[in-house]
Amino acid sequence: MSKTTAPVIVTEGLTRRFGELTAVDSLNLTVYPGEVLGFLGHNGAGKTTTVRLLNGVLTPSAGQARVLGLDPATAGAMLRRRTGVLTETPSLDERLTAREQLQIYADLYDVPPQLVRTRVDELLEIFQLAERGDDRVSTYSRGMKQRLALARALLHRPELLFLDEPTSGLDPVSVRQVHTLIREQSRSGNHTVFLCTHNLEEAQRLCHRVAVLERGRIVALGTPAELGRNLWKGVRIEMETAPEAVASACMALQQFSPARDVTQPNERPILRLTLSDREEIPQLVAHLTAAKIPLYRLMPQEPTLEDVYFALHERKEKG
Repeated sequence: MSKTTAPVIVTEGLTRRFGELTAVDSLNLTVYPGEVLGFLGHNGAGKTTTVRLLNGVLTPSAGQARVLGLDPATAGAMLRRRTGVLTETPSLDERLTAREQLQIYADLYDVPPQLVRTRVDELLEIFQLAERGDDRVSTYSRGMKQRLALARALLHRPELLFLDEPTSGLDPVSVRQVHTLIREQSRSGNHTVFLCTHNLEEAQRLCHRVAVLERGRIVALGTPAELGRNLWKGVRIEMETAPEAVASACMALQQFSPARDVTQPNERPILRLTLSDREEIPQLVAHLTAAKIPLYRLMPQEPTLEDVYFALHERKEKG
């Protein structure tokens, strides 16, 4: 991710209304080259509308955007030749084979004719569709169709890639391949990924920054670590003791007033708990030592995006 060159996306007060409904509300966002930006929010939060605005499919009701130096509202067709989009429910012509589908889109995207066959073969291989490349898409499983749709979005080597739930319906091997591809897209610094996802673990693993959208407005923006420090109060601790000491350790933790939410997540001698802040960790160790609890491992855990997401939700509920 590079902040020394011109941003890939800049929005200022970007707004879209549908009648009385405001789907995107005064969106201010800057995305940098090589960045994987996670765009998080529940269904109806405004993620898909934002992607359509940034690709010139919709025009804004107010505000403005610049994407790859272009105004999507006036240069949408030109812009879409430089971006790739994978929608949550991609449309595929099931009468065609995968190879025919990619060849048609290669023509639409102006891929040089001498490169089309090589590029199509390469993508079919990457997404493990080579052996079925000449079969009709109607015979494909959901996961195969998702892989084909992603291959289609990458066909013209876009500078900016919009992905909406890219691993939906994929098996674990394919999910790993997609994650690797996303990392490789951003690693060179020449490709940027705008990732819309409900999968908080996926966003935590892949994204440099995340933006949390609520009713068309960004309510949190930053790296996962920054959001965790700002929004999650407390420190989650995982500790390991001897199998025969689990019951004694639980009793000792119940007697240590700063500890809360003590659980044993499985049959292993692992206990989890939450403290108010990191300064209480030495006190915890001293308490367990005084209680003669064998302590093999004690590890503070950083808050996850799931913690952040629900902290935001609780803040909203409290008004």
